[in-house]
Amino acid sequence: MEKIKVGILRETKTPPDRRVAIPPKQAVRLLEKYPNVELFVQSSELRAYKDEEYKELGLELVDDISHCDVLVGVKEVDIPALIPDKTYMFFSHTAKKQPYNRELLRAILKKNIRLIDYEYLTDIHGIRLVAFGRWAGIVGTYNGLLGYGLRSGRYTLRRAHECHDMDEFFEELAKVDLPNIKLLITGGGRVAHGAMEVLEHIKIKKVSPQDFLSKEYDVPVYTQIDPWHYTRRKDGDVFDLEHFIKHPTEYESTFLPYTKVTNMLIACHFWDPNSPKFMTPEDMRASDFKIELIADVSCDVNGPIPSTVRASTIAEPFYAYNPKTEKEVSDPFNKELITVMAVDNLPGEAPRNASIDFGNDLIDKVFPSLFGEDKDKIIKRATIAKKGKLTKYFKYLQDYVDGKE
Repeated sequence: MEKIKVGILRETKTPPDRRVAIPPKQAVRLLEKYPNVELFVQSSELRAYKDEEYKELGLELVDDISHCDVLVGVKEVDIPALIPDKTYMFFSHTAKKQPYNRELLRAILKKNIRLIDYEYLTDIHGIRLVAFGRWAGIVGTYNGLLGYGLRSGRYTLRRAHECHDMDEFFEELAKVDLPNIKLLITGGGRVAHGAMEVLEHIKIKKVSPQDFLSKEYDVPVYTQIDPWHYTRRKDGDVFDLEHFIKHPTEYESTFLPYTKVTNMLIACHFWDPNSPKFMTPEDMRASDFKIELIADVSCDVNGPIPSTVRASTIAEPFYAYNPKTEKEVSDPFNKELITVMAVDNLPGEAPRNASIDFGNDLIDKVFPSLFGEDKDKIIKRATIAKKGKLTKYFKYLQDYVDGKE
């Protein structure tokens, strides 16, 4: 039987991303589990896992991966680096008609590339199979705590990307010294659970949303809220999650009471542009608005939280928001303003651990369908382009590709 040649790509996007879809130990496990696969690792000076770590496990390092059938990366591939007639797997950021990647999708179609996008790899119930969400929540919360230390002067932490792995994260977290503040997590998915993981590790007490709003504490506490806590139906009927997802315009925000008791907001929710905004600029100017720091892990620019006026970067994760002018200010820890952390590629600050989780999920949940029978159409549903055309699931992108919208 002819083997499938799989190449692990070096990342080519700028700014560089140090994650990898398949770390060394996962690469060995892949070969053990799938004897019909041959694996080649494209050498990289930037990757969090060094070439030597692959070599030490007997994995083959190459510079040219043009002989491979399937090429697996993380972020978008530079257009000049795309090899015609191959199967690629990466986050393409094209299926929501992102204008900055229109040329990428055009090139993929022109080069007859089969594009499988991680974001659309789902099970039969529509649940995503691979994602970096947990690590976005972990790193976003770590950054929020780091920012609170800098803003208050109570403690200092090393930057997340300066830590080798999760063990060093937790060593740093031992330095956190919070007063009796209230921390609020929005959302209930992988991202929010990553955030809760950090707060549980430093033993922040969890309380119910009702107690969070109504009681005072002499220790720091947090709560986590879902859409039924911060929205309601306009017609007064009982909240229904499925109805909310399908008809978000029929709901209004009930988030305002939380702004009057929360000191740090850790935003981990999924937000539909048609759903109600959490707060308005006017709300943020109120005399009883209490939020000092917003770790916007969700990072919806000009979305539900007005202070997220732009994404920040790993190099400069914080900026300040002035509610009076509704503008960004360069002094991020000015106590008269709101400190914002809105890094849009947070898992890139924990590339080693984040890559391990991602690689394991690929091997266990996706590769059985890629290297075997795709009986649940997992690969088919996530394939944006094939044989120079958009697939039936992504035909809606044709006007986007043609420049008509």
